[in-house]
Formats: sequence, structure tokens, C-alpha cells
Amino acid sequence: MVSTSTTVAASGRQYLPVTTDISSPNQSLLPLTARVNSQQHLEVGGCDVVDLVKRFGTPLYILDEETLRTACRQYRQAFEQHYPGESLMIYASKAWNCLAVCAMVASEGLGIDVVSGGELYTALQAGVKPDIMYFHGNNKSIDELQMAIEVGCTIVVDNWLELRTLVSLAGDQPIRIMLRLTPGIECHTHEYIRTGHLDSKFGFDPDQLDSVFAFVSQQPQLNCVGLHAHIGSQIFELQAHQDLTGVMVQWLSKAAQYELSIQELDIGGGLGIRYTESDDPPSIEAWAKVICEGIVAACRAQNLALPKLIAEPGRSLIGPACVTAYTIGNQKVIPNIRTYVTVDGGMSDNPRPITYQSVYRSVVANRMSEPLTQKVAVAGKHCESGDIVIKQADLPETQAGDVLVVMATGAYNYSMASNYNRLPRPAAVLVHHGEANLILQRETYQDLLRQDCLPERLKEF
Repeated sequence: MVSTSTTVAASGRQYLPVTTDISSPNQSLLPLTARVNSQQHLEVGGCDVVDLVKRFGTPLYILDEETLRTACRQYRQAFEQHYPGESLMIYASKAWNCLAVCAMVASEGLGIDVVSGGELYTALQAGVKPDIMYFHGNNKSIDELQMAIEVGCTIVVDNWLELRTLVSLAGDQPIRIMLRLTPGIECHTHEYIRTGHLDSKFGFDPDQLDSVFAFVSQQPQLNCVGLHAHIGSQIFELQAHQDLTGVMVQWLSKAAQYELSIQELDIGGGLGIRYTESDDPPSIEAWAKVICEGIVAACRAQNLALPKLIAEPGRSLIGPACVTAYTIGNQKVIPNIRTYVTVDGGMSDNPRPITYQSVYRSVVANRMSEPLTQKVAVAGKHCESGDIVIKQADLPETQAGDVLVVMATGAYNYSMASNYNRLPRPAAVLVHHGEANLILQRETYQDLLRQDCLPERLKEF
């Protein structure tokens, strides 16, 4: 069990250092090291957030190393405890792919799931070994496939075109592949992040199983080692994942009929995290237990040997480990309607609210002990009416220059960040035991022009 800060709703105050037992980081709104110091400032990783802002500026991603490493270890240990066969945890790096994050999760014994040549290149430069890298994607380019073949990572094949392309690209050394299949399982999450239902752009349809297995079995250039499925993201239900284990073992049994020696089952990821007080995700251990016991039971029923079991957590590893700090600017009070509090970032550093209608919680890092006296909308600085970071936030009385911290921003914030309105992307720091290290430099205006080209005829206007 670990302890962290939680809401004291009855007191009308912010997230004070009240000890609450939780099972895993994905159940915490704040990083595990978060506390309020003697100055009534928020600390993360032993670092005063107000001091971090003075040193590195805002917006600023603050990544807590202890929270990330704890989540990695809990996943690995849970599968070791509940699965009698071999297992491997793989970080779904699309959640946040950079050198430091890839290196940290690899140092915890996890593999890396990549979905582009850029993510593959980054993971390789971080020192991740190709034999624990899995390359996903529904429309990999020829160049990306050739890169994956050359480095020797496992390619998760998504469709017929990719399958036939790999056959044409194969040389003397067989290409290590898995097959991604659509299980036809619905789960309650945003429609944009549901991937396991039949109407999905990902994977071979279930009615193609026989033809796919027959084709692969006749291709000596392809070493088909496993099957993959993923039902979606930010999922709180355990039943959907339990159902998936049974479906995947049925596929495993069918593959054997075509003399395919499937050694691995990749169950995907999808475990949700707590973004608000009302969110109640299962713990990492509870999720792992359902997966492991489901695979074991289904294999026993089919009289099959246990495969190597792979899972691909992303959001639940990195999401709770990070917060984003902003500097508050102006306020706009519309009597009897709304008060807007503006920050110096928004949809360019966190596009999830405008894209998925995602909800976040926030605190004012330099006013942690003050009562929550105003209900406001936290607005971004972009030239879009829809650039609202939080539609309804309970905050103390704030003023320009205060530091607003938005929680659980590790997943799909930096990785989906843009230069909309020509805003430079923020910096990111890794905090641990009172030390802060820059892991992503803040972009400059010069960086924004790096790829611009100005034709000669336009230089004299």
C-alpha cells in the first residue's frame, strides 16, 4: 500500500496532505510523492512546484519518477504473482514517448510498444533492446516496415496489405510477427478510444481468422509468434478484459489447427486512471489478476500450454505520474454566468479536453491551504472558444502570477501537443528525491522556424 494526498471536500480546501491508503498509482489523483510543505506550497518528488516554475517557466510538465517506477513494478510483480507462465510488460509509449521515459521503463524490465518510425527510433536511442520492442500501427509505411525489419523488433501485423508487403520485403531471415485481431468486445469508454469492437480501423476481423492463419502458415518468411488484441483505453470494467481472455485462447486453439506455433498472447492494455474524485478504476493488481486467471482457466479448458502473456499498459503507467504547471493570467467575470481564469497554455499542451471532452482537476500550488471560494472555468490562451482546460474548477481566490497545477497529465498531453497559434511546446522535468532534471527542453521561437522554407521570390516583397 502507498500513501498520497487526497481531497478534503468537507473542509472546502484544496488537496491537503491527508494519508489515504490506495492500491496502485492509477487510483491516485496526484503523484505518490505529492505533499504540502511548510510554505503551503505543493511539492512533487521533493521539489517545490513554485520553485520549479521559477527555474523552468510555464507551462511545465512535472514527471515524478517514483510514481512511474512504482506503477512499472506493480504491473510486473502482479503478473509474476498471478501467472504461472512467462510474462512481459510492455509500455505503450504513444502515451508519452521520449528518451527519458523509454529509458526509465526499460530499466524497470519493461519492453516498449511503438506505433511509428519516430517512436521506434526514440526507443532505440534510449537504449531499449529490439527483442523487447513491438511495432504497432494500422498503416505502417514501407520505410517504417523496413526499419523494423532491419533492427529486428516484432511487427504486429494489422491488415492484409501489411501482411503481403512483409512477404515481399522478407529476406533470408524470417520476420518476427504477431497478428492483431479484432475481438468484437464493447467497453464503456469514449468512442475515439474504443478499439476492440467490430467497427474499428484496427486489426483483422474475426471472420478472417481462417484465411489469415492459412496464408501465414504458408509463408516461411514470416515467423508468427503471437496474437494481439486491444479493446480500448481508460476502461474501468474488469468483465470486458475477462471476456477477452477467453476469445484470445479460442484464437490460440484455432491457430494450432494451421500448425502455427503461437508462443505469445498480447492482451493489450486499457486500464483506466483517476482523473476526478468520482473515478473509481480497479487497481493494477486487480486488473492483472483477472487477466492472468482468465488466460489460465481458458488454456486449461482447451488443454493448451500456457503462452507467454504480454500486456501493454500506457496511460495507467505514465498518466498519474505527471502534473502540468501553468501561470495564471487575467480573469473575466461575467455576472450571474461564469468567471474565466486564464492560463498560459491550453489545447496545445493538453488537447484532450477539446478532443475527448476529458475532465481534469486542479489546485493552486502556491495557495494550498486557502479555502476554495470560487467556481471558475480554466481557459487556455489559444484563439479558440473551445480552449477550456477545465469547465468547472473549485479554486481559492486567485490573482495573476499564481501557479495552477492540473493533475494526471502524463498520458497523451506532451505526446499530442502541438504548435497551434505558434506556441512553443513546454519543457518537462523529472523530479526525484528533491532533484529536478530537464528531460525535454522548452521549444523556442527559433525552433518554430526550423522547418520553414521561404522561396527566394518571397524574400523581396
